[in-house]
Amino acid sequence: QVQLVESGGGLVQAGGSLRLSCAASGSIFSINAMGWYRQTPGKQRELVAVITSGGGTNYADSVKGRFTISRDNAKNTVYLQMNSLKPEDTAVYYCVAGIFHGGPGDFGSWGQGTQVTVSS
Repeated sequence: QVQLVESGGGLVQAGGSLRLSCAASGSIFSINAMGWYRQTPGKQRELVAVITSGGGTNYADSVKGRFTISRDNAKNTVYLQMNSLKPEDTAVYYCVAGIFHGGPGDFGSWGQGTQVTVSS
């Protein structure tokens, strides 16, 4: 099992930026990818960004060009830099870890979630 601890998030005005961090511990060897999901009440959960152990990245169309996922392997930490934020980016963001070879992936480990609120 992989444990995930998130930080970052908060309230920002439209057009602003935020950075989320996620530190992983435990059975890191069992995963090949980490990423971020987001969830808004009444809407389907969305896989926002993924980064694999090889450094490959994948983004939802809704965030391409605005969000960047990166990782620090020495710290087992993944970051999500969010720029040009829009009110529709408001959601609870969850860090996830698991196996990804394209598509939805298989993410068995989830963080506690962090709220991101973008005001208009």
